Formats: sequence, C-alpha cells, structure tokens
Amino acid sequence: MSQQQNLGKQKSKVELIDNFLIVWNPQEGSSLYKTAYYGKPIGIPKPKIPEFNVPLILDLMEGVYLAETKQIEVIENKKAVSLKVLKEKAMQLYEEFEDKYAIYRDLRTNNLIVTPGIKFGCDFAVYKYGPGVEHAPYMVSVKPQNSTISATEIVKAGRLATTVRKRFIIAIPDKKEEKPKYLIFKWFKA
Repeated sequence: MSQQQNLGKQKSKVELIDNFLIVWNPQEGSSLYKTAYYGKPIGIPKPKIPEFNVPLILDLMEGVYLAETKQIEVIENKKAVSLKVLKEKAMQLYEEFEDKYAIYRDLRTNNLIVTPGIKFGCDFAVYKYGPGVEHAPYMVSVKPQNSTISATEIVKAGRLATTVRKRFIIAIPDKKEEKPKYLIFKWFKA
C-alpha cells in the first residue's frame, strides 16, 4: 500500500512490548496481514485465510516501516512512541540495522513481501506474492558497502539456496545514492 493510499485510512494501534509490537485488535491485525503479509497471527503459524480472530505480532523491522509509512501508531505504557525511539530500539536489537532497514524499505517499496530469513541463514526471505501462496523465491543477505565476503561463504549460501530452491541475493545499501545494489547468483550444474 503506498503512502498516498494510506492517507485516508485510520492507523492501526500497536503496543510496544519489549522487542515486539502487538496489534491487539484482530480486525486491524487481519487488515495489516491482508495488506502485504505483515506480522504473524499469534498461534497460527501459516494462516490459510487472511482474517483471524487473534492478535498479530510484528517485529521491529516491520514496525519501523509501518510507522514510517504512517500505517500504525505505536503505544507503550499508554503513551505514543516516536519513530525515532522505535528506530533506536531496533538499532539495539539488529546488528547493522540501518543497512538492513534500507534494504527492507527498498524491497517493500517495490511491492515485494519481506519476512525474516533466519531459517535460511540470511537476513530476509522475499516473496513476489506472499507466504502460503508461494515458496519464497529469494533469500537476501545484506552486506555493508565496504564489507567482504569469502568465496567459501558464497558457495555455502549458494548450496543452501539451491537446496531450498531459492535464488541467493547479496544486497548492498548505498548511502550516497540511496539506491541499493543487488547481486543475484545463478547456479549451474556442470
């Protein structure tokens, strides 16, 4: 949903508890999930339908994006939480948050569905259509611009990506141009 589409829509109320954001209202949670697969409904690992009658948990990466695009209002102890405070909390939780968030925002802005990629050993699993509709076709690892990656790391990631039938992508945020670069690997069998 673009920011313009969201202007007339009421923001979902979200409570910050430790490192999670909870949408207590099931209708608001279902609406966020339906919009672009934001969050996970509590107790439903793979929802078959986008409407559910349980709260929705968002991670901080999603929360920062949704707050930045004015889709949610974050509350902690009955007080509003600013985007700045939310980002500071995310920086404590995620290594290299700014780089990872730049990639997350770019992927979401380009209408891709982004979920945590921890089970694939990467930063993000990325979908064109969404979880439950397809298997994530891409696994994305974020690397800061001046970092290095060994040939062994590339081979390991490539073997894993091939095993789980995904394309391995290294995403490199560019702070000067604000347009990330993506290196997509394609593996050939000899």
